[in-house]
Amino acid sequence: MADRNSKWAREGFETYAYILLYIALSSGQIFFNKWVLSSKEINFPYPLGLTLLHMVFSSVLCFMLTKVLKIMKVEEGMTLEIYMSSVIPIGAMFAMTLWLGNTAYLYISVSFAQMLKAIMPVAVFILGVAAGLEMMSCRMLLIMSVISFGVLVASYGEINISWVGVFYQMGGVVGEALRLIFMEILVKRKGLKLNPISVMYYVSPCSAICLLIPWIFLEKSKMDAQGTWNFKPLILALNSLCTFALNLSVFLVISHTSALTIRVAGVVKDWVVVLLSAILFADTKLTLINLFGYAIAIAGVAAYNNHKLKKEASRVVSSDEPAQSLPLVSSPNSNK
Repeated sequence: MADRNSKWAREGFETYAYILLYIALSSGQIFFNKWVLSSKEINFPYPLGLTLLHMVFSSVLCFMLTKVLKIMKVEEGMTLEIYMSSVIPIGAMFAMTLWLGNTAYLYISVSFAQMLKAIMPVAVFILGVAAGLEMMSCRMLLIMSVISFGVLVASYGEINISWVGVFYQMGGVVGEALRLIFMEILVKRKGLKLNPISVMYYVSPCSAICLLIPWIFLEKSKMDAQGTWNFKPLILALNSLCTFALNLSVFLVISHTSALTIRVAGVVKDWVVVLLSAILFADTKLTLINLFGYAIAIAGVAAYNNHKLKKEASRVVSSDEPAQSLPLVSSPNSNK
């Protein structure tokens, strides 16, 4: 009995440790990106360049871990047809999401950007209906209306609103919604399931190439003209490593708990980011209208997550087939 209690205590401690690690890394990475892009000390206001660096770093590290050191294994099943029809669109949308989301930090506060991200389920649902992956229902229409109303109220309460920043953030939301739709198509229609290290191994190089082209035309000349190639490599390398660690932390949480846990942890993380940003950044001024609107939106998000999880649970029960690896729709980075 003592050994059993000790085992339960150890497993419980590990579970909470993984959850706290995910919340810390996810929140910290958002603040880290904001600091790198906005800080005069770092002097690196180049969201395309920063995102490109993340993808190159992830590509190299995945290759080292899987092909050189062979610590982790890339799952098989990838074909040229699947890569061309599914992975490339996913990589392109992932690049778009990170690029536009990081650019938004140059114009709006971290807390307001996080509030705008609450509209994500609405974008995913609308695109899912258009792609034939979701069915319109009164229940879902009500949930989407609640989320939209909450985000509108939160936006109305924003004191220093920048519509350029809102445009970039909404573009990032649409990119992320498209990425999730493409991944769900890959799982449902192609039947391919990959673990997170495999997802990063295949997607990161594609995203890096998609980012390289606009970076050459939009930011390279600015970096050359301003002489900002003398950036601090240690800080940028640490920033890239934290991004990679965040991706793996999502895998650890899901593999040791459940999809419900990662979604609840994501809601907790959102509130942590919103409240801490008011303390850490001078451009963040929260109002009661902000918080009230965001609370409404989060309530809608919670209802959406509950609906999706019940749907997934019924699908698993009907198929009666245990999953051996994580589907792409549970891939990380959507929680950045």
